[in-house]
Amino acid sequence: MNILLIGSGGREHALAYAIAKSPLCARLFTAPGNPGTARHGRNLPELAVGDHAAVRAFCEAARIGLVVVGPEAPLVAGLVDALAAAGIRAFGPTRAAARLEGSKGFTKDLCAEHGIPTAAFARFTALEPALAHVRAAGAPIVVKADGLAAGKGVTVAETVEQAEGALRALFAEAGTVVVVEECLFGEEASLFALCDGTRAILAGTAQDHKRVFDGDRGPNTGGMGAYSPAGLVTPAIERAVMETIIQPTLDGMRARGTPFTGILYAGLMLTADGPKLIEYNTRFGDPEAQVLLPRLASDLVPALLSACEGDLTGVALEFDTHRAALTVVMAAAGYPGAVVRGSTIRGIEDAERDGALVFQAGTRAEGGNLLADGGRVLAVTALGDSVLEAQARAYAAVARIDWPEGFCRRDIGRRAVAREVAGHGI
Repeated sequence: MNILLIGSGGREHALAYAIAKSPLCARLFTAPGNPGTARHGRNLPELAVGDHAAVRAFCEAARIGLVVVGPEAPLVAGLVDALAAAGIRAFGPTRAAARLEGSKGFTKDLCAEHGIPTAAFARFTALEPALAHVRAAGAPIVVKADGLAAGKGVTVAETVEQAEGALRALFAEAGTVVVVEECLFGEEASLFALCDGTRAILAGTAQDHKRVFDGDRGPNTGGMGAYSPAGLVTPAIERAVMETIIQPTLDGMRARGTPFTGILYAGLMLTADGPKLIEYNTRFGDPEAQVLLPRLASDLVPALLSACEGDLTGVALEFDTHRAALTVVMAAAGYPGAVVRGSTIRGIEDAERDGALVFQAGTRAEGGNLLADGGRVLAVTALGDSVLEAQARAYAAVARIDWPEGFCRRDIGRRAVAREVAGHGI
């Protein structure tokens, strides 16, 4: 069948890599795509993904059998709804179901209604009540924008003054809604579940590195690297998350008349009291997709089709349990603030010569050259028999990339490596 992939980031390059390997994929199109996705199919830079009528018309003309929506914005905007109304099969949640990512307050209300373990919270639509709440609660405390913020709308405030500053910055825009949460303590990890509206199957675990600088310092980013599997997420914790967080969420969404189909990405805090939900995303993560999909040993496309058809009975996503994957994000100078664009990147083929994978995100091709054209530009991924080996291979590949204007963290996977060295495994 012909497949249309929506998006242009590193996650979409990883999805293109996985989808193109499927015997079910006759032709792969990516809209708008990037130079990396062009290695696996045809890019459609002229197709405006926000124009639902145009996407539908292309699907009909190209006889698209499946649309896979990569990023969150088209999901929250209702692209899946528009395609479904035209009888076009699309993987991802409807607009109503995508509220699990589009509104943190909505998710918190669902958690409260169904007893899903999460941080205590309060929601505010005005600055002064929020300031009063923070002053009464004290620090540390977490301040979040209610809506989409590309992974950067969260402040873990260590002081009341820091929380006040975050609130003032968020409420500077009209119509703002803010969620203020208690600060959970533990180690963060991510669990992914493939959902058909009623049931869910495990789709892997990973651990992201959000802060821009080594040692988890600096502002939050969309993610500076990741590794998979997340060794702290034991089989017992996986079962607990699926039973106490994922399944009650699916039950609650179905009871509301908005069943969830797609990837449910649970950001977790592994606390002394057990795993608690930090927040949901309603799609594969970025850069988590860049470590999950290279470990996938089964065909992704049939699983996506089964989810779309509402029946995951008998379906399992099989991962290479003997190997770890680690990805290092290379970002443009200035990220996560204003970045320098247009610098030349060389050495991608050299970086991939020993089996590493370089997933492209903020890049463009011009005059036979590959240029940086965004914040997070490359995700350099390697596999190994341990996180330590994957880490060494990934950084060796990074060293072969000639891009003086780029930078990366040098400690991706450090906690997992420390556990391995101590003899606790991945």
